[in-house]
Amino acid sequence: MATSLNLGFPRIGARRELKRATEDYWAGRLDAAGLEAAGAQIRAEHWRLQMAAGIESIPVGDFSFYDQVLDAAALVGAVPERYRALGDASEFPAYFALARGVGGEGGLAPLEMTKWFDTNYHYIVPEYARTTKFRLQSARLLGQLREAQGVGAAARPVLLGPVSLLRLGKSVDAGLDPLDLLPQLLPVYAELLEELQAAGASFVQIDEPIFAMDLTDAERAALRTSYAVLREGATGLRVLLASYFASYGDDLPLALSLPVDALHLDLVRAPQDLKAALRYGVPQSMQLSLGVVDGRNIWRTDLRRALAVLEEGRQALSEERILVAPSCSLLHVPIDLDLEMGLDPELQGWLSFANQKLSEVTVLAAALSGGEEAAAQAFESNERQRALREASPRSVDPAVRKRLASLKEADGRRQSPGAARRKVQEERLPLPPLPTTTIGSFPQTEELRSLRARKRRNELSQEEYEAGIRAEIARVIRLQEEIGLDLLVHGEAERNDMVEYFGEQLEGFAATQNGWVQSYGTRCVKPPIIFGDVHRPQPMTVRWSAYAQSLTTQPVKGMLTGPVTILQWSFARDDQPRELTAKQIALAIRDEVQDLEAAGIRAIQIDEPAFREGLPLRAAEREDYLRWATEAFRLATSGVEDETQIHSHMCYSEFNDIVEAIAALDADVISIEAARSGMELLEAFSRFSYPNEIGPGVYDIHSPRVPDKDEMVKALRAAAGVLGAGMLWVNPDCGLKTRRFEEAVPALRNMVAAARQVREE
Repeated sequence: MATSLNLGFPRIGARRELKRATEDYWAGRLDAAGLEAAGAQIRAEHWRLQMAAGIESIPVGDFSFYDQVLDAAALVGAVPERYRALGDASEFPAYFALARGVGGEGGLAPLEMTKWFDTNYHYIVPEYARTTKFRLQSARLLGQLREAQGVGAAARPVLLGPVSLLRLGKSVDAGLDPLDLLPQLLPVYAELLEELQAAGASFVQIDEPIFAMDLTDAERAALRTSYAVLREGATGLRVLLASYFASYGDDLPLALSLPVDALHLDLVRAPQDLKAALRYGVPQSMQLSLGVVDGRNIWRTDLRRALAVLEEGRQALSEERILVAPSCSLLHVPIDLDLEMGLDPELQGWLSFANQKLSEVTVLAAALSGGEEAAAQAFESNERQRALREASPRSVDPAVRKRLASLKEADGRRQSPGAARRKVQEERLPLPPLPTTTIGSFPQTEELRSLRARKRRNELSQEEYEAGIRAEIARVIRLQEEIGLDLLVHGEAERNDMVEYFGEQLEGFAATQNGWVQSYGTRCVKPPIIFGDVHRPQPMTVRWSAYAQSLTTQPVKGMLTGPVTILQWSFARDDQPRELTAKQIALAIRDEVQDLEAAGIRAIQIDEPAFREGLPLRAAEREDYLRWATEAFRLATSGVEDETQIHSHMCYSEFNDIVEAIAALDADVISIEAARSGMELLEAFSRFSYPNEIGPGVYDIHSPRVPDKDEMVKALRAAAGVLGAGMLWVNPDCGLKTRRFEEAVPALRNMVAAARQVREE
C-alpha cells in the first residue's frame, strides 16, 4: 500500500494560541512551565488532527517556539560564546535571547535573521567560529517524540540536515567556511540518531533544502561524506532525505546515490523531477516521497492530475515504494478553511488549507492503492469545484486586460535620469545632510487593535472609528516633530498589515478571518487571496496621508506596498503567469501614486521587501524574474513628475546577486536592512557604485533592545566609510509596528542624536 506522509505542520495554532502564550511569557504573565504546557497542548492537538485525517507518518520536531533553524542550532549546541552565560540554549532565557537579544545595560544583540529560501518566513542565522564546540542537547526533541508516541502517533522525527545547517549559517572568523566544521558536527548527528532509535523511532526525516540551490563541489562532497557517516551509525533507522522549493536539477543523481531509504521530490515546484529520477534510476532499496499537494498555496489540488503523477511513479517502482506527501511543510499555509465563515461560498469551494491538504494527501494515497473508486466522492467534489472555478466570470476583467495590453515602454520610465531629479527634489524637499526618517509604521498599540476589533463587531460607527485614527495620526506627527525627524510618516494607524490592507481594497482580492501564517517568531500575517484580475476601484491611502500632511509644515511620506511584495505576500492565483498578476497590481499602485502626488505629497515610499525573496533559487531562472519584477515596480512608480521623490524599502535580504536590478528600479532613495549584519550588506552597493541614495538601517527593530547613540554613530560611520556620507539617509531597519512606544521612542531619539553628531563630523 502507498503511505500517506506529512512533512510538517503549522505550529502557531488555529487561532494563534502559540503567539499569545509566547508573548505572555515575554511580558511576565506566564511562567516557563505555562509556556511549555501551551506548546504541549498545541502539539498534541496537531498530531491528533493529522491522525484523524489518516496521515500514516507524522512529523515530530517540526514544532518550534520561535524558529526551526534556531532549534537545530540549539539541538547541536551551536551557540556563540557571548550567549553561554545565559545557560543552555534549549531553555527559554538563552533561546529567546538568541532570537530577540537582551536589553538593558550590557545587553546582547540578537543573531541575524533572513528569509527562508524564497518564502516570507524568516529564520535565525546560526553563527560559527573556529571556537564553535558542538554538543548534543536532545532533551527537548526526545521529549516531543515521547509525547507523540503517547497519543498514538506514528512519529517521524524531523531534523535539519548537517550540511544545510552549516550552509545556512554565517562565519564570524575570517577565512572560515562553515563547512570546515562538518567533521566536528557529524558525530553529534550520529549520536542524535542513536538516541532517536533507542527512544523508539524507526523512521527519521532529514531536510537538506540546499539541494534547491546551485551547489558547489564542496557542498556536494559534504553531502556525500555526511550521509556515508550517518548511515554507518543509523543502521536500524530508515532515513527520508527531503528537499523542496525547487528542482534537484543536475544534483538529482547525487541525491539518488546517497545511502538513504527514501527521497522526497517537490513535484509542485519541480514536476520534471519524477521523470528525471526514473530516467536516472531509483535504487531498488529506495522509496520516493512524491509531493503532489501544494504546501505553499491555498488552491484545491487537481486530484485527477495528481493521481496521474502518482500512478506514473507506482507503475515504475511499485505501490509500496511510493509515499504520498505535500510538496513541502504546511508551515506556509493557514491551518483550517472551516474557520473561514465569512468567505464567499463560491470562493471557499476553490480553496484548501493545511487540514484540507492532509485530507487531499490521504485521498490520493487511498486512490493510488485502491483505485479512484476508493475515493470517488472526494474526486467528484474536486472535479465539480474546479469546473466552477474555470467557468466563473469573477476571475477575468476585460478592462484590466485591455489596459495592460495598451502599455508602452515609456510608461515604465521616469521623465529624467536620477541625477537630474535629485536637483529638483533638493529644492522641493530642503532636507539636511544625513536626513532622518522612519520606514513607515509606528507601534500598533492595544488601543488601536481594540479600535479595529470594535469596528469589526459594529460597536463603533465609521465616524467614531475614523476619529480614533485621526487622533493617533496627530499624536504620531507631533511625536516625530518633537523627536526631530526630518521626513515624517503618518504611522499607518489605519492598517492591519502592509499587504492585507491593500488586498482588502483592491478588486480581485479576498481577505480571510483566520488565515494566519507565521512570518517570524510570534509575528503572524494573513495573506490575502488573489483570485481574479486586479484593479483599484478608489483611492486607498490618500486621505490619511493628506490629513497627516495638513498637520505639519514638514514633509510627510506617502506609504504604499509595491506590486512584487503584494504578489509575493499574497496567495497568488495559479491560473495565469505571476508576471501578469504583478503588472495588474502595479497599475493599481500607479494610480494611487499619482493621486498622492496630486494631493501634495512630495515623497512617496513604495516598499518592496519581497523583491529579493521572489528571486528563483537557481541562477539560470533568475533573469526572467528580474526583468518582469523590475518592470512592475517601474510601472508603479514612473507616472510622477521629477520633483516627487520615490523611496523604496527592502529588508532581510542578501543583495549581492541583485544589486544591478535594485539600481534598475530607479528609486530616488532605497532603505535597506543593515544593522544585524553590521553594515556588511552595503559592500554590494559599494562595489557596484550604486547611483542613488541609500538609507541603511542603523538599528534592528525586530529586537526589543534599545541601542544607544554611540552604537548608531558607529553604524553610520561604517556606512559613510563604505558609501560616502553624501548619499546616506538615516533610518531604522524596518517599520516600527511590532515594537512598543516605550522601545521605539528612545531608539528614535538616539538615532536622531547619532545623525546630528555624524552630520557635524
